[in-house]
Amino acid sequence: MVEFLQVNFVPVLFVGLLVFLMMGFPVAFSLAATGLAYGFLGMELGLIPDVLFQALPLRVAGIMGNETLLAIPFFTLMGIILERSRMAEELLETVAQVFGPVRGGLAVAVVLVGALLAATTGVVAAAVISMGLISLPIMLRYGYNRTIATGTITASGTLAQALPPSLVLIVLADQLGRSVGDMYQGALIPGLMLIGLYLLFIAAVAMIKPKWVPALPQEARIYTEKNGSTGHWSLLFLMLLCSVAGYVWSQIHESFMQYMTGRSTPSPADEVFIMSVAMASILALALAMVNRVTRMGLLSRLTEQVTFVLIPPLVLIFLVLGTIFLGIATPTEGGAMGAAGAFLMAMSRGRLSLKVLKGALESTTRLSIFVMFILIGSTVFSFTFNAADGHIWVEHLFSKLPGGTLGFLIFVNFLVFTLGMFIDFFEIAFIVIPMLAPVAEKMGIDLIWFGIILAMNMQTSFLTPPFGFALFYLRSVAARHDYVDVITKKTIPAVTTGQIYKGSIAFIVLQLIMVAVIMINPELVSGGITKVKRLSADQVENLLEIDTVDYGAPALELPGGDAGGDLQLPNLDNQDVAPEPNLDMGQDSKPAN
Repeated sequence: MVEFLQVNFVPVLFVGLLVFLMMGFPVAFSLAATGLAYGFLGMELGLIPDVLFQALPLRVAGIMGNETLLAIPFFTLMGIILERSRMAEELLETVAQVFGPVRGGLAVAVVLVGALLAATTGVVAAAVISMGLISLPIMLRYGYNRTIATGTITASGTLAQALPPSLVLIVLADQLGRSVGDMYQGALIPGLMLIGLYLLFIAAVAMIKPKWVPALPQEARIYTEKNGSTGHWSLLFLMLLCSVAGYVWSQIHESFMQYMTGRSTPSPADEVFIMSVAMASILALALAMVNRVTRMGLLSRLTEQVTFVLIPPLVLIFLVLGTIFLGIATPTEGGAMGAAGAFLMAMSRGRLSLKVLKGALESTTRLSIFVMFILIGSTVFSFTFNAADGHIWVEHLFSKLPGGTLGFLIFVNFLVFTLGMFIDFFEIAFIVIPMLAPVAEKMGIDLIWFGIILAMNMQTSFLTPPFGFALFYLRSVAARHDYVDVITKKTIPAVTTGQIYKGSIAFIVLQLIMVAVIMINPELVSGGITKVKRLSADQVENLLEIDTVDYGAPALELPGGDAGGDLQLPNLDNQDVAPEPNLDMGQDSKPAN
């Protein structure tokens, strides 16, 4: 038995962790208990040094003092304040009015608002619950197919995993030892492409099955003009004007940043994009404010509503992400700035009560403590795992996989996808990623690219049965019984759990397609990240114009030999005590000035 444990200690360690989890213990306590129990067992078997856990308190203290992880409570607080100040309700109502006249418009509005909530909250639960409460009754009221409606809501809520400032990106950056800013930059283009895939899917459904995604009826369009027009032409004109302004900024951005910062390197594409959209958004807000103050009537009601509801969160997003991408602020500072911005937005609209603030702080504290406990538990587990050479065992395990790097990536993604059916993304990040990252780095895989692939994959964990968290979030707010709609006075059948599960299937496929696209095209991630060019010592000398100078120093003459001859040392073998140096400076000696 002892010999078996010595040979198979690492596999037995994982079996012990599974036993703890299946017994119903929380993940954080299961990790810590497994690490401690098997750590003492390894000491008794002689596999682990006795001094293993002496450094554990320092590691825990390092976790508590990790400034990067401070971004988690800041971004969480920002999102919860915005969600509880009814920002999501206003966004959904307004965007639905914009796209409502076309088939699938409500679903398009849900996707776009889901993306905005993802970029402002970074919290899946807040996005799914908000849109489930607001948009699902409207979609059912006007005859949307239930699988399409529920799938769109749950999938759009999970965009908070892929779009900055995603919490999973912060955790992955910490676990992979990479910059949070680089993770944000790498995730931006894939996240936008995933949104595009969602919209293409809805457009395809609207063309193939138009009855599944009906347009918003005329009586439901509330922002109409006195002459009966919808006001879309005014909105289109404002969008074109701001687009031109954004394009002009993109052309002068490089020279402006060089003048302001003095940098000589080209601006990354995502930086140019964010700043251009920010300038366009600020221009739209300024024009709308001037129109309202002067009462010129140049903009329609719909245009003003879209501007005042949509632009402030957009400006907040670009302020936070822009400062991070520009290197002006760290992710922690950006999160703090975002929380302050959300606080001011809610207060300016008169929706920041003491009750709302207290609830937001409580929710933020719970999530932060949850993350910290899992991180501490995973640290204790990794202590034992690494001391038992578990990383070598994992490396040997993956080295036997066929297909090289591609085979490794396929297996890892299959593993993460399977684990996502049963455990939370935080748990995957803290348990699995520390084991996989060293192997990936040794195989020459860029860890930023590797992290974005896993982040996009872990997004499916919210949709995959049996424990898809987004599915349960929607289940908690969807109607469990038949009800009478307050507008149409018709009886609406209850939403079943099967309909919610069925609705997620198409979007899981879309997310996996996006994972495959990123694997095939690494430049989607790395293209927007500024590469650091590493120079050799010779290149540094040439750059600094350092010349090696021969100063012609005289040769050292040693007693007993010519200059450059062999050094003759006195024989000290017969001396018991080494001679002490004479430190007497003498009477004539003077100390140096």
